[in-house]
Amino acid sequence: MLSSLWLLALTVGLLIVASAFFSSAETALTAASDARMRQLANKGNKRAKIVEKLRADREGLIGSILIGNNAVNVLGSALATSFAIALFGEGGLVWATIGMTVLLVVFAEVMPKTYAFTYADSYALRIAPVLQVVVRALSPLSVGIRLLATQIIRPNPDANENREEELRGLIELQGNDGNADDRERKAMLSSILDLNEISVEAIMTHRGTVSMINADDQVEDILRYVLNSPHTRHPVFSGKSDNIVGVLHVKDLLRAVGEAETSMILPETVQNIASDAYFIPETTLLFDQLQAFRSRREHFAVVVDEYGDFRGIVTLEDILEEIVGDIDDEHDIDLAGLTPQADGSWLVDGNVTIRDLNRTLGWHLPDEDASTVAGLVLFESRTIPSPGQEFRFHDIRFRIVKRKGNRLTRLRLWAK
Repeated sequence: MLSSLWLLALTVGLLIVASAFFSSAETALTAASDARMRQLANKGNKRAKIVEKLRADREGLIGSILIGNNAVNVLGSALATSFAIALFGEGGLVWATIGMTVLLVVFAEVMPKTYAFTYADSYALRIAPVLQVVVRALSPLSVGIRLLATQIIRPNPDANENREEELRGLIELQGNDGNADDRERKAMLSSILDLNEISVEAIMTHRGTVSMINADDQVEDILRYVLNSPHTRHPVFSGKSDNIVGVLHVKDLLRAVGEAETSMILPETVQNIASDAYFIPETTLLFDQLQAFRSRREHFAVVVDEYGDFRGIVTLEDILEEIVGDIDDEHDIDLAGLTPQADGSWLVDGNVTIRDLNRTLGWHLPDEDASTVAGLVLFESRTIPSPGQEFRFHDIRFRIVKRKGNRLTRLRLWAK
């Protein structure tokens, strides 16, 4: 009789250990880092590959763990009740309930899960082979329960969107808790996610500030112009500025000039030197355009609206600057059209883009409804103001300085 009671007690203890295993396994496999497992798997770590395989079928994994956990808990509670009744009679039911509740909560739930969460990656790797065997053994039951669950619970259509929001939240937390370098990395990672939400219209260089070349000009005049320009590529127009006929690269022009010195013949028009223009719609998302630049091996695109009219240009550097911030070289100049004043205000050309202004001054003017400073004033005021009129939008004071026709060409801005 005594030996059977000891065997019963030992069995209950082993079932509590099994319950602790299932509880900790669920926590570890859920909390383990996807990125770390991927890196280890790429390096040939077999246990990491097992973890990835198990997590690939999360429903099957969780189902098997829950089946095993509940089975050992129910069996352990039943055996503990029999053990307590054998010792204390009918009153043993109360002692079994209290004792198993304490044992399961402390030793099969709280402590194992706390340990598994603290050492999620290493613990997941240690238990992966054993857990794989358990999941395979319980898979028939798990599949049946899963089929029943899918009939009752519909899949979440917003799962991918929630995944992106979770990633954004992790980036935000890591950046806020770190130093300046961490905050810089946070900004870069957030910008990468934003590439699929921002169109080229938001970052393009507006047509009013694009350095362009008239195809009817002489090559000698064009050569002098590009040598004084900080840019290496220039759109070429013929007749009207909307009629873009090509893109001139400085290297192509210099190569033509070098060949002309040998042949004593210089091309009569720049169209013979310029390459074909690459046109894109203004609604193209930055991520798609980045992929297009890579596949086409292009660095420069001409942006047009829905009517095919010229709107501006966008370059590969513009998109990269959305990720890493401004990339300045020895030929870059400060933001054209922005001049500081002695009283702390700023003189701004109307065609300066809001995104460039925000970057330069650290402001937060919205650019959803307008891309230029002049466009923002027209949108907010719902009128075409005259010189001297003032407005206050988004904690910025705007004064109209100059207007040409219906176009606002110069404004003065004060912060707060």
